[in-house]
Amino acid sequence: MDLFQEISTKDKKTQISTTTGRVILGITGGIALGLTIISSSFIRPAFRKYCLPYIPATDEQLKNVLTALKNREGLLLDLGSGDGRIVLESAKKGFISHGVELNPWLILFSKFDAWRKGLGKNTNFYRRDLWKYDVSKYDNVVIFGVEQMMENLERKLVNECKNGCNIIACRFPLPMKKPLVTIGCGVDTVWVYNIEKKSA
Repeated sequence: MDLFQEISTKDKKTQISTTTGRVILGITGGIALGLTIISSSFIRPAFRKYCLPYIPATDEQLKNVLTALKNREGLLLDLGSGDGRIVLESAKKGFISHGVELNPWLILFSKFDAWRKGLGKNTNFYRRDLWKYDVSKYDNVVIFGVEQMMENLERKLVNECKNGCNIIACRFPLPMKKPLVTIGCGVDTVWVYNIEKKSA
């Protein structure tokens, strides 16, 4: 092998190794960017005024919510719907159910799960801020809140909900309203309220 061929072979090996390095760098960078985008949707809630983290409802909480909905009908809203399990389970019981959630990945998952379970016709999921979402058309509202937000949330619900609306608060009660009934205990407790508007 003459010197020219030897240099040419080394150049080809260097070129292949440079191309491989760029491909690996591109793939690694793409994965890192993807993970950052996905995880930021779960971390951002910690920086809001009220930190409302995604914590899935337990089977017991779900059972308690469905007990609170017994003998009820009408349009249902889950504020902060997370993975959509309350919306889907209530839809199975005959409710037209809507979920409001800020996390786009949870919205996508919920929509896919509704489609997979054949519940897409009775469910809708909206990517909205629960503080700005109009709750006035709903007959039943479910909320999994944190203690710091319950007073402001109660004010919103009392002002916006229609007469006779059924409110189901999970994990923390509304601080000023007296519940009609309390179901369960500990972290799985749900408090049921009714909005009564005084006629003028």
